[in-house]
Amino acid sequence: MLLAEEEPQSGAEAQTETQKTLAALEANLARSELEVMLCGEYDRLDAILSIHPGAGGMEAQDWAEMLLRLYLRWAERRQYQAELVEAVPGDGAGLKNATITVNGEYAYGYLKAEAGIHRLVRISPFDTNSRRHTSFASVFVFPAIDDTVEVTINPNDLRVDTFRASGAGGQHVNKTDSAVRITHLPTGIVVTCQNERSQHKNRSLAMKILRARLFELEERRKREQLEQFNKEKKEIAWGSQIRSYVLHPYRMVKDHRTGLEVGNADAVLDGAIDAFIEAYLLGVRKGAPAKAAPVERGGPQS
Repeated sequence: MLLAEEEPQSGAEAQTETQKTLAALEANLARSELEVMLCGEYDRLDAILSIHPGAGGMEAQDWAEMLLRLYLRWAERRQYQAELVEAVPGDGAGLKNATITVNGEYAYGYLKAEAGIHRLVRISPFDTNSRRHTSFASVFVFPAIDDTVEVTINPNDLRVDTFRASGAGGQHVNKTDSAVRITHLPTGIVVTCQNERSQHKNRSLAMKILRARLFELEERRKREQLEQFNKEKKEIAWGSQIRSYVLHPYRMVKDHRTGLEVGNADAVLDGAIDAFIEAYLLGVRKGAPAKAAPVERGGPQS
């Protein structure tokens, strides 16, 4: 009788142990897939992400601000540390541009999948006639290169301007020339940082971002020398959007490179983009060709 009472308990314990073993195997498999997908030389590094609205005034600028919130929420979901480096307010609404740093293991490896043009279709909150509008914003992603990677910058090639920061930040930020703008004269790259109270800190962070952008530029030049450069796939250009976020007349987010569609657009705009990132990285690993998106222009639609 005692044996009969023990057998169900033994079976339950065996089932629990089996479930733990399966969970461990799944975790190991997930780590292995991660290592395969994120095996690039700089994938483990932190990321620098910039957002710029396309043409369209407040509509596009508002879309840029929505994307900024999306990536901040994504970083929070992954327990990454995100810091706003610059956010220039738009004319009446949204943002003219924004730059954040995202710190965490594989931050760049993941976020590099987000580089490109993002398209929004919705009923415009700024259109008194409630027409449907299409807006675009571009996302640029760079690895946060550390001091172990050599990027030579000639001080004579730099123009450094200081000015008073705009927007939030307190009296000290707004009453002293703490903001820094660095222009790399040979390339025309301009980096602005005004988030910190200290001019020294702003300059240091601006130089870090400049190093990352120069590094990415040099890597692109090397790729051009090694292969025929396909602009449609490898340059960020209007009309080659990577993803569409449709809020009217139906709600859906579609990645044009992988074909993945998600119906819960609100969740995606709240940072739930891992499915898109992983589908893209898996496609790259398997050598799947990117799907070109049709060219669409912004503006009101009936």
